[in-house]
Amino acid sequence: MTTLVEVLTSPEKKAAVVDDCCALIDLEVADKGGLSGVAIKAGYAAVKGIKPGFIKQAVTDLVPEFAKALDPLFADARSKNEPLGAYFVKHASPAADALLAITDGKAQRSKHALVKGTYERLRGTAKKNVEAAMPRLGKMIEKFAG
Repeated sequence: MTTLVEVLTSPEKKAAVVDDCCALIDLEVADKGGLSGVAIKAGYAAVKGIKPGFIKQAVTDLVPEFAKALDPLFADARSKNEPLGAYFVKHASPAADALLAITDGKAQRSKHALVKGTYERLRGTAKKNVEAAMPRLGKMIEKFAG
């Protein structure tokens, strides 16, 4: 059985996966409203403006780790013959926990003060925001997994 790492990091798909992930992040940030949305948009714009290409490079670096973290959910959905998109939505909380465990570690080790500070300020709402992204993420994974 094919793993999610194999699906998302294959040489023929990885560039498209990274582009789709960046587009997904842009859409998720754009959808945010209220005071927390303002903070998220400001932090995202600051990181993109001060360090052009940082988001794409971060996504490129994170895709293999994210795929590995989400592979148990991917395998479970496949074994139960459930649609991937719906399965990721149904399991949004553990999926968010798996992804945030990776970004928490990266943020702690970051040498970029702006990135580290922005992450720390936004971390309190991160799980809710990652869970909210599951419909798009699930559809994206479904697209590449075929």
